[in-house]
Amino acid sequence: MSLFLCVDCGGSKTSAVICDVHGDILGRGLGGPSNFSYIPLTAFIEAVRVAVSSALSSCVTSAPITLPPPTELFVSAWFGIAGVDSPAVAQNASSALSVLLGIPAGPRLIVANDTHLLAAPLRLHPDIPHAITAIAGTGSCVVSFTKAPSGKLVELARAGGWGWLLGDEGSGYHVGREAIRQIMLDVSRASLGMSLSHKSTLKRKILSHFGIKSEQAAAEILAIVHTPETTIGNSDGIPGYLLVPREKRLSQLTPLVFDAAFKDNDEFALGVLRNAAGGLADQIAQLCIGPGEDLATKPRGVVATEAILCFGGSLVGVERYRALVLDELRKRGCVFRLVEFVEDAAATGAAGLAAVTSA
Repeated sequence: MSLFLCVDCGGSKTSAVICDVHGDILGRGLGGPSNFSYIPLTAFIEAVRVAVSSALSSCVTSAPITLPPPTELFVSAWFGIAGVDSPAVAQNASSALSVLLGIPAGPRLIVANDTHLLAAPLRLHPDIPHAITAIAGTGSCVVSFTKAPSGKLVELARAGGWGWLLGDEGSGYHVGREAIRQIMLDVSRASLGMSLSHKSTLKRKILSHFGIKSEQAAAEILAIVHTPETTIGNSDGIPGYLLVPREKRLSQLTPLVFDAAFKDNDEFALGVLRNAAGGLADQIAQLCIGPGEDLATKPRGVVATEAILCFGGSLVGVERYRALVLDELRKRGCVFRLVEFVEDAAATGAAGLAAVTSA
């Protein structure tokens, strides 16, 4: 049986899909977080091993297959990996994956950033020359693509994907960071004697989450978000939020923001999301030829009206947040010919891989 493997490696989980030559899904598996920038190589390979082994167990009826396999299993494999942002990093990941899967390094083993998986719909639209993929989950990244005559996706340009400390606009990290920034801006306004325009359920929820009893003590949040987890010794009596990395303290606030915005109609929370959506829209627009821009000054730019915008990731999977991003894009003069949300990047990638390989 000809098997094709696609693995989507992200900051929250690893998703593996195996399909046959017709693109029919035969097996699925999940593993732990596998952002290549944030974990050691051994932990990355273990997350992939768990996900692929689980997928194999559901599609191979003989005795369980261990990895590395005793014989070749896959015609080809495609890995979209968060944190793989340069050829050197891709080579490091590829070498380890080649050993794990028993696939020789080369054209049968494709290793790229996870945004590449989202561009798979471009292959389904022969009349559309370009795609921009925008991932916004725990982190974010935006990449533009075109198609080679062979059907292979060719990366044109990218924006963002700099990690929680320097960027990841529109992501869970950004939403949490922006919520805290807006709380601190209100602290500054209060120090000036200014009246705040509205009460916020979100502020109350975030302060409660961090054990802060009142808005008057809101500035205490700074010490909480900046305390490195490595300075904490005995965990007895230590609040749970101080036992996770600082970046997770930000991203874990995202569900609170979304609930306050879309269930409570909290204007403070909606403002946080508009700012985050605007940050993601800025990066998408950066890869486009905007109104009044000259193609000669941005030769790898994409004309939005001739391109497909492919969203992926948990945050833009929320339709109302995605609508905020599209609204911000319209304000920047970017209206795309098609917009798609790729809900299952690994499955879409596996089917695309089988179609291209078998063509």
